[in-house]
Formats: sequence, structure tokens, C-alpha cells
Amino acid sequence: MARIDYAPGGQNPPHTHPRATEIIFVTEGVLEVGFITTANKLFTKTVTVGDVFVFPRGLVHFQQNRGRGPASVIAGFNSQLQGTQVITTTLFAAAPPVPSDVLAKAFRVSNEDIDAVKAKFR
Repeated sequence: MARIDYAPGGQNPPHTHPRATEIIFVTEGVLEVGFITTANKLFTKTVTVGDVFVFPRGLVHFQQNRGRGPASVIAGFNSQLQGTQVITTTLFAAAPPVPSDVLAKAFRVSNEDIDAVKAKFR
């Protein structure tokens, strides 16, 4: 279990837990939460104090504070070793780096655009 606190506008960026399902219980504030299925369908919901939301194992998901004040959740996992892989860090801060041309083709942008994003993660 973990407590996660969010400043106004704060977020837990898109990430996955390859070995666990995650459940959150909102203890303070208002969050927009969501996950993306393997069919690329986005499911989102606004959750408030007392609400519970489940993120299926391995799916990309996120939380963002949409309220004017702080937000907080208690998160639980069905594994002691859930693993966490933040998508942006995985792609743009890997060591050694993912080749820029690979990411440029995947995102349909220039190598220079990819290099500019990578520079933000150094």
C-alpha cells in the first residue's frame, strides 16, 4: 500500500504496473483517473473523496488532480513486486538511449523533435 499526494494540477503520469492490478481509494480532493485498454480505448472518470477506482494489471493509466486544492489517495496492489514503468521516462530517458530515429518514426515527428524531448529528461 502507498499514500500518494497530489498538488493542485499535479499528476501521476502515464505508467504501467506489469505485475499487478492497482486499486485507489480517494481520501482528499478531486482526481481525473483513466486507463487505456489494449484496444486503445480510454476509460476516464472523475473521482472524489470516498470513491474507489481499479486499474487493471499491465494497462497504461494515470491520475491528475483536477481540484483547486490538494488531493490524496491510498493505493493498493495485488503483488508485493508490482513494478512501475513510467512511459515517458522509459522512452526518453533509457540508458543507453532508444535511437531517435526509432522514436521519430513511432511518433511521426522529426529526429530533432525527439532530441528536444530527450533533452528535457537529462
